[in-house]
Amino acid sequence: MDERQETISLSVVVPLYDEGANVVRFYDRLKPVLDKIGRSHEILMIDDGSKDDTFARLKELCGRDPHLRAIRFRRNFGQTAAMAAGIDHARGDVIVTMDGDLQNDPRDIPMLLEGIDQGYDVVSGWRADRKESFLLRRLPSMVANRLISAVCGCRLHDYGCTLKAYRRELITAIGLYGDSHRFIPALATGMGAAVAEVKVRHYPRTRGQSKYGLNRTFRVILDLLTVKFFLSFATRPMRIFGSLGFLASFVGSVLLLHLSYVKLVLRHGIGGRPLLIVAMLLLLGGLQFITMGLLGEMLTRTHHEVANKTIYKVKETLN
Repeated sequence: MDERQETISLSVVVPLYDEGANVVRFYDRLKPVLDKIGRSHEILMIDDGSKDDTFARLKELCGRDPHLRAIRFRRNFGQTAAMAAGIDHARGDVIVTMDGDLQNDPRDIPMLLEGIDQGYDVVSGWRADRKESFLLRRLPSMVANRLISAVCGCRLHDYGCTLKAYRRELITAIGLYGDSHRFIPALATGMGAAVAEVKVRHYPRTRGQSKYGLNRTFRVILDLLTVKFFLSFATRPMRIFGSLGFLASFVGSVLLLHLSYVKLVLRHGIGGRPLLIVAMLLLLGGLQFITMGLLGEMLTRTHHEVANKTIYKVKETLN
């Protein structure tokens, strides 16, 4: 039977990049927890193009545990790509994601699973007592979390915590791209999912180096604009482009009417007035926005038809 058809209860997806110093210790902490839970399980560790001995360590661990599967990228594609690969290859009804740098605690997994058993579709970890620099890590994270919550309407304290649990049918329906893994709860909320947040443990990094810096904050803002667009206008691009186009065209038309009054009634010259240029730019720009909205509508319809995707998500059916 195809391994993708052999569903099991739990899959744990762990993206890794240059974690050779931590991966064995991480596995030794994770495995007893999964055995104690008592559910059929698998562990998927994705080597995101590491330059150290991460994959060599994974080979050793795979020889010890048939429940462990390792995936190796040809180069570094980023954490979102690593998580997407793990999710694509996972067979579990519930998929748990977590970091392999020993900062997440596997002992928190049962608490996430309790939330799933209670009916939630996503259970997100909240590192309430975060063991990292305030200025370099915690403060930018706090700003980003509040901004994401305000824009996306899914209020979480900690979007950046990788330790999360998802129902398989939900997470596989969310397309991951760019650095969108941190926005999964917001994307899930846009699909009507029930999202919960629980406090989890967090430990300082003792080995290896962090892969994140302050530049991540600016990437989050750019990604947030993309996510907001997809949440609000992915299936109706004319709503935003048409609105902008109508507004610009309306203002441009009003200005042209005013200038026409100045020229025809007041008999004043308007050829050298900057307002004439502004009015023409607004009118032409508005028409371009409307055209972009129409093209966006055509692309959206083509995308859903070619990809055989629906514009709705069914939670359950009866009879």
